Amino acid sequence: MASAVETAFQTSGLVRLTRPQLMGTMGGLLLCVLLASLDQTIVGTAEPRIIAQLSGFNRYPWVSTAYLLSSTIAVPIFAKLSDIYGRKWFFLIGAASFVLTSALCGASGSLPLPFDGMNQLILFRGLQGLGGGMMMGLAFTIIGDIFSPVERGKYQGFFAATYGLASIFGPTLGGWLTDQISWRAVFYVNLPVGLIAIAAIYRYFPYWRPHGIHRRIDWAGVFSLIGCMVPLLLALTWVTDYGWTSVRVESLLLVAAVMLSGFLYAETKAIEPMLPLSLFRNPVISLSSLAVFVLGMGMFGVIIYLPLFMQGVMGVSATQSGNLLTPLLMASVGGSIFTGQMNLRLRTYKPQAVAGSILIAVGMILFARMDAGTEHFEVVRNMVISGIGMGLLMPVYTVAVQNVAPRKHMGAATASTTFFRQIGSTLGVAIFGSVLLTNYHRDFLAGVPPGTPSIALPPFSNPLMLAHIRPQLEAAFGKYPGGTALLHLLFGNVRTALVHGLQLIFLSSAVIMTAAIVLNVLLRNVPLRHHTADHAEPPAD
Repeated sequence: MASAVETAFQTSGLVRLTRPQLMGTMGGLLLCVLLASLDQTIVGTAEPRIIAQLSGFNRYPWVSTAYLLSSTIAVPIFAKLSDIYGRKWFFLIGAASFVLTSALCGASGSLPLPFDGMNQLILFRGLQGLGGGMMMGLAFTIIGDIFSPVERGKYQGFFAATYGLASIFGPTLGGWLTDQISWRAVFYVNLPVGLIAIAAIYRYFPYWRPHGIHRRIDWAGVFSLIGCMVPLLLALTWVTDYGWTSVRVESLLLVAAVMLSGFLYAETKAIEPMLPLSLFRNPVISLSSLAVFVLGMGMFGVIIYLPLFMQGVMGVSATQSGNLLTPLLMASVGGSIFTGQMNLRLRTYKPQAVAGSILIAVGMILFARMDAGTEHFEVVRNMVISGIGMGLLMPVYTVAVQNVAPRKHMGAATASTTFFRQIGSTLGVAIFGSVLLTNYHRDFLAGVPPGTPSIALPPFSNPLMLAHIRPQLEAAFGKYPGGTALLHLLFGNVRTALVHGLQLIFLSSAVIMTAAIVLNVLLRNVPLRHHTADHAEPPAD
């Protein structure tokens, strides 16, 4: 007969929770993931107001870059620290810092600091990224702690669905808050929700201190990873503006390569390495890491170009841009929930991985066939196909990795999937962005009629901004004889050039996702267990 302690605990993972603890912990985790996900979409709609008030148009890209840098670096570092010292307090520190820096972001420009409002916002967004990275990296690891492998896919599907819903409603919420209250409200809205989440995690999630671990921080690994990732991400961010052969980009990539060598060497010597290289001797973890990198590169690098197709080629209004990806994201939510249920019923993840990658590849091929005559329903159909595949695939790799990862490296192993996905998506955006602009400029200039004043061409150098500045261009060109006709001709030329460039991007993505199919076919299918093999001691509080 089961003991009283065993009867009291409901979950079958490493940390066993009572039902109230489980409900409170899951509620807090979902709220934190919702906050971190919303923050990636809600801020974009406030961009015009922020620029107008803080006067920092040329520095605004750093608002996103600072968050990307710090959040990507935070994921593996704090996941490993949680393997050594426990999850609870690192998660709470991350959530608390996210809430605090959200308040500081909202107050940017009104604080008595020795630099202007835009630089204040950039600084606080970088600090906010640390908290966001800690929350996102540890949330999925905690799921691995409290649920058995066969149960994890179901709950991680809910988290993926939360992320998708935040992506859908974030732009709309951001626009409403900006119009009705202020751009500062898009940051202040994090405060009450974040405080509720912190209270729930503090009250219901028990502190579990790992046993049998050498509590030695791998400082060499920490600093060499930072030294590698900062120049790498900066290079990938700037490549669209400066090109792959610029001194700035080449120098940063060289520094990143040197620091990567230093990081790998440090990990072979560390007593408790931050990212244990021994993990990648397991074929499931190594193939999953490569597959999630390919997925990030092939799929997430393309998502930002679908609204560009609809705005620049199909003529959809820029004011509707927040809802353009709704079919894809809704389909992704459904696919994520379906994958979780299949994991629970079939105790397997490989069929979902193969089916998901096939659907994404098919979707990319259909995207590559789109042109100026494509109907709206065709775009929606293609997004639904790709979205279902994306939803099927996203939870798979975390489940697969946690199913085979040693208990003492659960945080590092789980973080590796988030880490490699982020690097892949950043690389995808950089490569596809440079491909698009190179082909766009060539095709656009080829169609410019002779005698066009050179002063009329610079506004068309960046197709990503044309939808936002079109009213100003119409007013400026309308002042000159024949200016309106020339403007229409140039916009028609933009449409042709964009079609060719975007078709090449979508075709390249289809090739990349075909490689993902091969990787998923090779992925070993280890049956998901109903119970975790090595349980922890009962929680301390």
